[in-house]
Amino acid sequence: MKSFTYERASTPAEAASAAARNTGTRFIAGGTNLLDLMKLEIETPRHLIDVNSLALDTIEPLPDGGLRIGALVRNTDLAADARIRRDYGVLSRALLAGASGQLRNKATTAGNLLQRTRCPYFYDTNQPCNKRQPGSGCSALGGFSRSLAIVGASDACIATHPSDMAVAMRVLDAQVETVRPDGTTRRLPIAQFYRAPGDTPQLETALAPGELITAVTLPKPVGGMHVYRKVRDRASYAFALISVGAIVQRDGSGRVALGGVAHKPWRIEAAEAQLPKGARAVTERLLANAKTTDDNAFKLPLVERTLAAVLVEARA
Repeated sequence: MKSFTYERASTPAEAASAAARNTGTRFIAGGTNLLDLMKLEIETPRHLIDVNSLALDTIEPLPDGGLRIGALVRNTDLAADARIRRDYGVLSRALLAGASGQLRNKATTAGNLLQRTRCPYFYDTNQPCNKRQPGSGCSALGGFSRSLAIVGASDACIATHPSDMAVAMRVLDAQVETVRPDGTTRRLPIAQFYRAPGDTPQLETALAPGELITAVTLPKPVGGMHVYRKVRDRASYAFALISVGAIVQRDGSGRVALGGVAHKPWRIEAAEAQLPKGARAVTERLLANAKTTDDNAFKLPLVERTLAAVLVEARA
């Protein structure tokens, strides 16, 4: 691990301002992803700003009936919150499907959203990777791609986003609240939060340099049956080959988002009109522009079958 300087921030605005003053800065809270990458020297921040002392660790009701989740709320606490379990079940189930109990105890809401979109070649510093070194090439394109993206990728990157929580947030139409270095705040719909890889896969979110996530807000509950199903190579502590987060109403309408297939949680609202017709019709719209390899072509039927199982569970 390369040396770095360190400070603790006392307010969100102070943290964002300090990040703007110091090049090569990263915010750190739970550190469940960042510290691993620093040990491998994939991430080499010159300066760390500890945000754990900021008062961003509560879940508060909103006037419209929704909830405001502080950026530092730990994944364990969020999954166990009675309001989340009752009204946003897809989120609680997604969180419990991710990582391990020990990691959930440390990981934060903001940190979960900011996990690096990655693949095995991203971790191998002996291999070219456009995310680590822009313009060096993508080893995954001609390599082993079983777990990688089948939709929304580019010739520069076919990595997938690992977060289960982000899939649920996409289904729920969450919004991300931030503070900028100049002290101004803004809200980003989760649909606009993640960037397509394009020619710049190293830029993964719409956050500006120094911008700090302060909270995630959920709209008022929409009811229906909430289901999250994750298909993976082993029963725990594994990223999804594919996952399905869904909210299904009594009349057959609903919402669907996929994990494990793209650089971000994958939701195409137009596809949801096909839900009453069944999983095949929805999958055809969701993955209409899929581009597979010999290694990951199995994901196409796997999405359809998993979604079919989710719909059966939801309608039972």
